[in-house]
Amino acid sequence: MKMRTLILGLAILLNSASFTHGKEEWKEYKRQHFIVYYKAAPQDFVQSVEQAAEEYYSEITTNLGFTRYKSWSWDERARIYIYDNSDDYVNAGQQAGWSHGAASPTDKVIRTFPMAHGFFDSILPHELGHIIFREFIGFNTVIPLWFEEGIAMYQEKAKRWGAHQAVKEAMKEKKFMPLNDLTHVRLDSRTHTDLVNLFYAESASIVYFLMTEFGQYRFVRFCERLKKGYGFESALAYVYVRFKTIESLNKEWERYLEK
Repeated sequence: MKMRTLILGLAILLNSASFTHGKEEWKEYKRQHFIVYYKAAPQDFVQSVEQAAEEYYSEITTNLGFTRYKSWSWDERARIYIYDNSDDYVNAGQQAGWSHGAASPTDKVIRTFPMAHGFFDSILPHELGHIIFREFIGFNTVIPLWFEEGIAMYQEKAKRWGAHQAVKEAMKEKKFMPLNDLTHVRLDSRTHTDLVNLFYAESASIVYFLMTEFGQYRFVRFCERLKKGYGFESALAYVYVRFKTIESLNKEWERYLEK
């Protein structure tokens, strides 16, 4: 299986009201955990976005074991902005030209447009994963980028299930990057696609490994340690006792993939 490009950017009757956001007029559709803002997007699409977001909200909090953290309701609801098309999204939303969706975890905001590729299967769960995870551990908590992106990738079923195979192929081709190297990778618009693909595949694979081999209970305890301000390796060694460093985690992960 070839590694696919994973750059994503990185979302009843309608009770609508109009308001002004900058110079643009938006309509809003409010429900339990989300407010969807839109302009000319079809109403059935808006409704589908809200329904999918509600389902992912429940699914992601359950996946991560964060079901007891505070609910998004009333003023705490997340916001999803649906721009009319790609040009409107890029220009008015101030996004990169290749982006199909983006999230701002601190503001609990997702931005996209109706024809965004993979919105329902990839972009929406991915960006919600970022928001839910960051809200739990804290927005100023310092963690490796691969861990944060791995959490978001874990919410995409297809990427989660295909990650191990993609990394095994990279190992066979001698392109595999150990976690210490992965920690120093910086992604931007100039980063080569192959490196982006590998970064996201490895990020998804290591998180999938931690979740499936050591269970949700340890994962939640690990995140709670991060939330309390402990460093990444310190929290790792405390919860996953056999992993004293990122390097020791990497060795166990490689052995797991080579089985």
